Amino acid sequence: MRIGIPKEIKDKENRVALTPERVGALVAAGHEVVVEAGAGLGSGFTDHDYAAAGARLGDTGAAWGTELVLKVKEPLEAEYPYLRDQMVFTFFHLAGVPRSLTETLLERGTTAVAYETLEDAQGRLPILAPMSAIAGNMAALAGAYYLAKFNGGKGVQLGTVLGQRHGRVLVVGDGVVGYHAAKSAYGLGAQVAVAGIDQAKGARIRQELGAIEFVLSEPATIARLVAEADLVVGAVLRHGAKADYVVTEAMVRSMQPGSVIVDVSIDQGGCVETSRPTSHSDPVYEKHGVIHYCVTNMPGAYPRTSTLALSAATFPYVQRLAAGGLAALREDPGFAKAVNVHRGYLTCQPVAESFGLEARYKPFAEL
Repeated sequence: MRIGIPKEIKDKENRVALTPERVGALVAAGHEVVVEAGAGLGSGFTDHDYAAAGARLGDTGAAWGTELVLKVKEPLEAEYPYLRDQMVFTFFHLAGVPRSLTETLLERGTTAVAYETLEDAQGRLPILAPMSAIAGNMAALAGAYYLAKFNGGKGVQLGTVLGQRHGRVLVVGDGVVGYHAAKSAYGLGAQVAVAGIDQAKGARIRQELGAIEFVLSEPATIARLVAEADLVVGAVLRHGAKADYVVTEAMVRSMQPGSVIVDVSIDQGGCVETSRPTSHSDPVYEKHGVIHYCVTNMPGAYPRTSTLALSAATFPYVQRLAAGGLAALREDPGFAKAVNVHRGYLTCQPVAESFGLEARYKPFAEL
């Protein structure tokens, strides 16, 4: 199969879809891999590294003009002209990005295979998980940074001072993002509470992370904890669907001036009602006196770590796509859930519902 790896063009996005080592394995298996010149530089991989692995270096069009395109983030408007009836394997987050991308994918007959809805045999999200972990770790660090007075924050440090914990952190969500955000915030020295819906996960968090408060995610409880928090981390996930507004605008108004919100759920539209997408170049804004950090590609801040983790997670599936094409998707129900668009139909029902396009929905198995 001919496989292409374009250079990412999203703001400050320095990740690349595959490392040279993984590219070399594809070439050794008989596949042709076209890597756009400069695609790996932000992650510390040179064009020479890819060429030595057997890749063919090319321009943007050459990388996109292949049967299987591997990316990190969703295609942006400047990349729409390259979309056609090929497979594109990347993070799409269709429910949380402009509707125009979904419409273009439908119009062009592209097969959109989304990292974030791919499931393993246990129903877990093996490709989303490592990026969620990195974003969760980063949420605590970003929150701590913007709490500094010189950044407009309230001047509360998340840290232990002579045995006394300082700073209150509320993590809304008990998945991978929530676990890592809570662990990092507690490690910094803050007082941490996690609001979740799974008592078993709550027990694990308390057992593994120490004196962290776990509460059931109910509006009245969240409202109380938001009002007390110096930092709120949004870590809510609905597979393929737009996130629910678990933190309302009224709750945000109750926070003290200079408090911080880091909404990691922003890829799927955000779980805080006052959230809107931001970028690494312009990461924060203030609403009701509260600093909002809502960067849609948080792991891109640490591209070396992120690329190594992402490449390891995607590669087994890339190998199967390269060897079997669509048949690889049809043979594995969990892999098939990664298909969001195929042959002009939406195949992910939550995405169809998010845009009111139920008439354009059809299960992948029927196409």
